Amino acid sequence: METTITTQNEMEETYLGHPKGLFYLFFAELWERFSFYGMKALLILYMTQKLIFTDHNAFGIFAAYMSLVYVTPLFGGMIADKIIGYRKAIMLGGILMAIGHFLLSFETPIFFYTSLAIIIVGNGFFKPNISSFVGLLYPVGDKRRDSGFTIFYLGVNVGGAIAPLICSWLAISYGWHFGFAMAGIGMLFGLFMFYRGMKVGVFGEKGKVPKMEIYNQKKFGIKQGQLINILSFLIVPIFAVLIVFHEYEHYLVGLVFLLIAITLYLISRKISKDEKRRLWAVVYFVLLGSLFWAIFEQAGSSVTLFASRNVNLIGINAAQTNSINSGFIMLLAIPFSWLWTYLDRKKINPNAAIKFGIGMFLLGLGFLIFGMSGHFADSFAKTPMIFLFIGYFVLTVGELFLSPIGLSKMEALSPAKMVAFIIGIWYSASFFGHFFAGKIAQLTTSVETSSENSFFNSVIEFFTGISSSNFINENFQQLYGYVSTFAGFGLLSMCIGVIAFCVSPWIKKLMV
Repeated sequence: METTITTQNEMEETYLGHPKGLFYLFFAELWERFSFYGMKALLILYMTQKLIFTDHNAFGIFAAYMSLVYVTPLFGGMIADKIIGYRKAIMLGGILMAIGHFLLSFETPIFFYTSLAIIIVGNGFFKPNISSFVGLLYPVGDKRRDSGFTIFYLGVNVGGAIAPLICSWLAISYGWHFGFAMAGIGMLFGLFMFYRGMKVGVFGEKGKVPKMEIYNQKKFGIKQGQLINILSFLIVPIFAVLIVFHEYEHYLVGLVFLLIAITLYLISRKISKDEKRRLWAVVYFVLLGSLFWAIFEQAGSSVTLFASRNVNLIGINAAQTNSINSGFIMLLAIPFSWLWTYLDRKKINPNAAIKFGIGMFLLGLGFLIFGMSGHFADSFAKTPMIFLFIGYFVLTVGELFLSPIGLSKMEALSPAKMVAFIIGIWYSASFFGHFFAGKIAQLTTSVETSSENSFFNSVIEFFTGISSSNFINENFQQLYGYVSTFAGFGLLSMCIGVIAFCVSPWIKKLMV
């Protein structure tokens, strides 16, 4: 089903109503996310079961790794915008990530920390720039944009759905190193798809080096473009040290926040009044996104251990539960893409601010459902698996209201020639979110018996069915640590969602 339409004064080949290049990016991202989520599904269990880390330490390392993965896109986006372009950034990032995943198959601590650091650097080049590339395929104001980003988001989650199933099966059946090696193979497939797209010319002239004179400008006798490649490897030990000493990460969080604030202030002084107003909308969405990811990202850490220890799993293991969220997105992404197109045609499509409020509310409801499973715990403190599936379904719908829409709006709201950097700002929401997600996860490990009959304890007991004043045994104490945390932060997220919905008219004015 191919047609040809005129877009931005050039002939553009389309497929299913979207630029052909979207589908090459779709498959490149699918396989890159296969590698990322395959490794992620194994990580917390690998640390607690193979490396014998305590839950507290494992949560700290996991949070440090996941947060750093989402701060490097800030710099990868800027470097691509100014020096090497999207294409070279994506290829460099993919190569680094493949190396990192393969090195993880060597089951020693030094390879463990080094591998995570290499993946962090590689993701910084790959993640913001392939998303920016999607935005390049659509002219400003194109009605297909939200639909296109939702299709792209489907690729993310196809990879995220199948990776935990395959990689965890290999890890459990044949050894951890086979699971991590499979993640590396997935990354190679992703690189091949992107390279193939460049060779067949579906991207046209998009994504190339912005200015060759800047790329070829020499520093220390080396071209700037080549120097980026060298520095990418030299910076790896710094990130490895940051992971090892993760308990000091709050200093980095403060520094990143300060750098972002200063950069946004400097940008605001150079742009028009309308662009400045839209930049405030960007800040609002990033702050709300940070809160969203802080709660959502329990899925890869505390929810995985909850599934391992306190859920009656049938047919799947704890690592494979990481596929549930992505599996639901596979089912829902295309219907949501059609929904946004249909509502837009009827001129009743909710604006992004309303969608963010709904997304936050549904996220909270999903975690509240996790918490409510405590009512049905058996004598071994095991809860029915159905609550895990229902909770994931609800929070997945919430994710579709927020994450792909946020990505789309970053590209649309950003000042000219700063698209990749602003998308990097959007990914900083995941950086801050993962940092605080680690703190939330650690709350599940520190539960003590309490005789205090506070209002909060009464509310938590009402929703979870478990009292903090009288645990039957250690298994129920462990269960309470999980369900009380999930229910408490679920209720908080629902309240934030209601507030976001109420302020949406003011945010809408900023986006005009």
